[in-house]
Amino acid sequence: MNEENLVRARLLVFRVGGLACAAEVDHVREILPRLPTTRIPGAPPVVAGLVNVRGTLVTVVEGWRALGQNPPIAPPLHETAAGSTIVLELGGGGGGGTGDEARNRKLIGFTVDEVLDMLVVADTTLEDRAGLPGVDPTLVRAVGRRHGELFIVLNVAALLGPVLTT
Repeated sequence: MNEENLVRARLLVFRVGGLACAAEVDHVREILPRLPTTRIPGAPPVVAGLVNVRGTLVTVVEGWRALGQNPPIAPPLHETAAGSTIVLELGGGGGGGTGDEARNRKLIGFTVDEVLDMLVVADTTLEDRAGLPGVDPTLVRAVGRRHGELFIVLNVAALLGPVLTT
Protein backbone atom coordinates (compact mmCIF):
# COMPACT_ATOMS: atom_id res chain seq x y z
CA MET A 1 0.00 0.00 0.00
CA ASN A 2 1.36 3.44 -0.83
CA GLU A 3 0.82 6.65 1.12
CA GLU A 4 -2.22 7.62 -1.00
CA ASN A 5 -3.96 4.40 0.03
CA LEU A 6 -3.72 5.45 3.68
CA VAL A 7 -6.45 7.99 2.89
CA ARG A 8 -9.02 5.19 3.31
CA ALA A 9 -7.67 1.97 4.77
CA ARG A 10 -8.98 -1.05 6.66
CA LEU A 11 -6.74 -1.79 9.62
CA LEU A 12 -6.48 -4.57 12.20
CA VAL A 13 -5.52 -2.99 15.53
CA PHE A 14 -3.65 -5.08 18.11
CA ARG A 15 -1.48 -4.67 21.20
CA VAL A 16 2.13 -5.77 21.61
CA GLY A 17 3.26 -5.02 25.15
CA GLY A 18 2.20 -1.45 25.89
CA LEU A 19 2.17 -0.50 22.22
CA ALA A 20 -1.01 -0.34 20.15
CA CYS A 21 -0.26 -1.21 16.51
CA ALA A 22 -2.16 -1.79 13.29
CA ALA A 23 -1.62 -3.67 10.05
CA GLU A 24 -3.54 -3.36 6.83
CA VAL A 25 -6.28 -5.98 6.65
CA ASP A 26 -5.16 -6.79 3.08
CA HIS A 27 -1.98 -8.32 4.59
CA VAL A 28 -3.81 -10.37 7.25
CA ARG A 29 -4.53 -13.95 6.21
CA GLU A 30 -5.91 -15.13 9.55
CA ILE A 31 -5.78 -14.74 13.32
CA LEU A 32 -5.01 -17.84 15.39
CA PRO A 33 -4.69 -18.49 19.11
CA ARG A 34 -1.06 -18.38 20.21
CA LEU A 35 0.43 -21.66 18.98
CA PRO A 36 3.43 -23.51 20.39
CA THR A 37 6.40 -23.18 18.04
CA THR A 38 9.28 -25.45 17.08
CA ARG A 39 12.55 -23.55 17.47
CA ILE A 40 14.75 -23.24 14.38
CA PRO A 41 18.45 -23.80 15.19
CA GLY A 42 20.54 -20.81 14.17
CA ALA A 43 17.53 -18.53 13.63
CA PRO A 44 17.78 -14.96 14.93
CA PRO A 45 16.26 -14.34 18.39
CA VAL A 46 13.31 -12.46 16.88
CA VAL A 47 12.11 -15.74 15.32
CA ALA A 48 10.04 -17.78 17.79
CA GLY A 49 10.07 -20.81 15.49
CA LEU A 50 7.81 -22.67 13.08
CA VAL A 51 4.15 -23.65 13.30
CA ASN A 52 2.14 -25.95 11.09
CA VAL A 53 -0.96 -24.17 9.80
CA ARG A 54 -3.08 -26.74 7.94
CA GLY A 55 -0.05 -28.35 6.31
CA THR A 56 1.92 -25.16 5.64
CA LEU A 57 5.00 -24.37 7.73
CA VAL A 58 4.90 -20.75 8.85
CA THR A 59 7.78 -18.86 10.47
CA VAL A 60 6.59 -17.01 13.58
CA VAL A 61 8.16 -13.76 14.74
CA GLU A 62 7.95 -12.60 18.37
CA GLY A 63 6.12 -9.29 18.12
CA TRP A 64 7.66 -7.83 21.27
CA ARG A 65 11.20 -8.54 20.02
CA ALA A 66 10.55 -7.18 16.52
CA LEU A 67 9.20 -3.93 17.99
CA GLY A 68 11.79 -3.60 20.76
CA GLN A 69 9.28 -3.97 23.60
CA ASN A 70 9.82 -5.55 27.02
CA PRO A 71 9.26 -9.31 27.18
CA PRO A 72 5.83 -10.44 28.34
CA ILE A 73 5.39 -12.03 31.73
CA ALA A 74 5.77 -15.80 31.30
CA PRO A 75 2.65 -17.85 32.06
CA PRO A 76 2.78 -20.67 34.64
CA LEU A 77 4.27 -23.89 33.29
CA HIS A 78 0.92 -25.66 32.91
CA GLU A 79 -0.57 -22.81 30.82
CA THR A 80 0.13 -21.84 27.24
CA ALA A 81 1.19 -18.33 26.31
CA ALA A 82 -1.68 -15.87 26.04
CA GLY A 83 -2.30 -13.79 22.96
CA SER A 84 -2.67 -14.50 19.28
CA THR A 85 -0.62 -15.21 16.20
CA ILE A 86 -1.55 -13.06 13.24
CA VAL A 87 -0.66 -14.79 9.98
CA LEU A 88 0.40 -12.13 7.50
CA GLU A 89 0.89 -12.44 3.77
CA LEU A 90 3.86 -10.54 2.35
CA GLY A 91 4.87 -9.91 -1.24
CA GLY A 92 2.76 -10.11 -4.37
CA GLY A 93 0.44 -7.34 -3.18
CA GLY A 94 -1.77 -9.48 -0.90
CA GLY A 95 -5.25 -10.69 -1.77
CA GLY A 96 -6.09 -13.01 -4.65
CA GLY A 97 -3.75 -13.51 -7.56
CA THR A 98 -2.36 -16.02 -9.94
CA GLY A 99 0.94 -16.99 -11.48
CA ASP A 100 4.19 -15.42 -10.29
CA GLU A 101 2.41 -13.00 -7.98
CA ALA A 102 0.82 -15.83 -6.00
CA ARG A 103 4.07 -17.81 -5.83
CA ASN A 104 6.00 -14.79 -4.52
CA ARG A 105 3.72 -14.37 -1.50
CA LYS A 106 5.11 -15.57 1.82
CA LEU A 107 3.25 -16.31 5.03
CA ILE A 108 4.72 -15.18 8.33
CA GLY A 109 3.26 -15.29 11.82
CA PHE A 110 3.47 -12.33 14.19
CA THR A 111 2.70 -12.79 17.89
CA VAL A 112 0.57 -10.17 19.63
CA ASP A 113 -0.79 -9.86 23.14
CA GLU A 114 -4.32 -8.93 22.12
CA VAL A 115 -6.32 -8.19 18.99
CA LEU A 116 -8.30 -5.03 19.69
CA ASP A 117 -10.37 -3.98 16.69
CA MET A 118 -10.77 -3.66 12.96
CA LEU A 119 -11.16 -0.10 11.72
CA VAL A 120 -11.78 1.76 8.51
CA VAL A 121 -9.80 4.96 8.77
CA ALA A 122 -9.91 8.17 6.77
CA ASP A 123 -7.18 10.69 6.06
CA THR A 124 -8.31 12.85 8.98
CA THR A 125 -7.74 9.95 11.38
CA LEU A 126 -4.10 9.28 10.42
CA GLU A 127 -1.19 11.57 11.13
CA ASP A 128 2.45 11.78 10.09
CA ARG A 129 4.81 9.28 11.68
CA ALA A 130 7.32 11.86 12.97
CA GLY A 131 8.24 12.09 16.63
CA LEU A 132 7.39 8.66 18.02
CA PRO A 133 9.66 7.95 20.98
CA GLY A 134 10.93 4.40 21.32
CA VAL A 135 9.75 3.17 17.91
CA ASP A 136 12.01 2.81 14.88
CA PRO A 137 10.52 5.31 12.38
CA THR A 138 11.30 3.01 9.43
CA LEU A 139 8.74 0.54 10.81
CA VAL A 140 5.93 3.12 11.04
CA ARG A 141 3.74 4.23 8.13
CA ALA A 142 1.42 6.53 10.08
CA VAL A 143 -0.10 7.20 13.49
CA GLY A 144 -3.79 6.97 14.22
CA ARG A 145 -6.24 7.28 17.10
CA ARG A 146 -8.75 4.78 18.37
CA HIS A 147 -10.97 5.82 21.28
CA GLY A 148 -8.44 8.54 22.14
CA GLU A 149 -5.50 6.10 22.21
CA LEU A 150 -2.66 6.41 19.72
CA PHE A 151 -1.75 3.44 17.53
CA ILE A 152 0.95 3.03 14.92
CA VAL A 153 0.29 1.69 11.45
CA LEU A 154 3.16 -0.71 10.86
CA ASN A 155 5.16 -0.97 7.66
CA VAL A 156 4.78 -4.77 7.62
CA ALA A 157 7.28 -5.27 4.78
CA ALA A 158 9.98 -3.28 6.60
CA LEU A 159 9.25 -5.06 9.89
CA LEU A 160 9.09 -8.66 8.67
CA GLY A 161 10.83 -8.61 5.28
CA PRO A 162 14.33 -8.96 6.75
CA VAL A 163 13.24 -12.10 8.65
CA LEU A 164 12.18 -13.75 5.38
CA THR A 165 15.64 -13.22 3.89
CA THR A 166 17.56 -14.76 6.83
